[in-house]
Amino acid sequence: MFNVAVIGAGRIGRIHAKNAAGHSRLSLKAVVDPMGDSAATLAAETGAAVSTFDAVLSDPTIHGIVVASPTDQHLDQTLRAIAAGKAVLCEKPIDQDLATAKGAAGQLGGKKPLLLGFNRRFDRHFGALKKQLDAGRVGKLESLLIVSHDPAPPPVSYVKVSGGLFKDMAIHDFDMARFLLGEEPVEVFASASCLVDPGIGAAGDVDTAKTVLKTASGKICVISNSRRSGYGYDQRVEAYGANGLLKADNVLESTVAHWGADGPELDAFQNFFLDRYAEAYRAEVDHFAAVMAGEATPLVGFDDAVKALELAEAAALSVKTGQVVKL
Repeated sequence: MFNVAVIGAGRIGRIHAKNAAGHSRLSLKAVVDPMGDSAATLAAETGAAVSTFDAVLSDPTIHGIVVASPTDQHLDQTLRAIAAGKAVLCEKPIDQDLATAKGAAGQLGGKKPLLLGFNRRFDRHFGALKKQLDAGRVGKLESLLIVSHDPAPPPVSYVKVSGGLFKDMAIHDFDMARFLLGEEPVEVFASASCLVDPGIGAAGDVDTAKTVLKTASGKICVISNSRRSGYGYDQRVEAYGANGLLKADNVLESTVAHWGADGPELDAFQNFFLDRYAEAYRAEVDHFAAVMAGEATPLVGFDDAVKALELAEAAALSVKTGQVVKL
């Protein structure tokens, strides 16, 4: 058994805490959050104790730390945890500033037990698509389409501290693009608007974007992001090759369909990321346990975090200048 602590008792922290508490190889020993009531509630629900970050770092019986705190704390807490000899699962992004993140390469780069929380890498549907793509099912990959549309926009209060659409939301898609393309994008062009909530625009952010990535060999990936779909949580990937298409479609609430005079009616899409990626989050924590056991190296590490952040900053710069950004 490996003892772990979760830093942050918010929405993401609760997911990781409950998955760790229910894992056969993990024991959730501590929950840390400056909001005492939130920490106490989550600790009571999972059988953990409320603690402090300093106490967790100095506890030799704690083997791993899940960093699910606000983004502006990710890098500092990860650095301190790694320095204390802990394995770390850090939520994305590693930081909101690319230069600052790159500055931590000496402490976090290489074979450190650091797993970044790009949970979609652990989604079985996207994983199956990747496996068939690598096996040459559709021949040489030529282009990708990644669609990520939220059912409704987040509160403006969240937007103000999120780092913006590209670093908060699209960064998952930048990581997925790198994962599937098999080579690094060298050009980024993005166009974005505020069409969903004027408050998001007033906060200095956008809520609707299209980003085009291009690799040195000419592969093209189009990423579509929206803070509001109007029809549910839309998560799709399409990979086009010389011999056809591989598609990972949306997951529905059930497989039940009604066929009538007006045609078929399917069930709704799974509701937002808590449901759609519940299995992926469990698989991510399972991989973290394997990392702590020395059975696996992190599937997504520090270099991946930096490269996804680089794409996010390039997309934002492209929107600002109206130009292609070369990497």
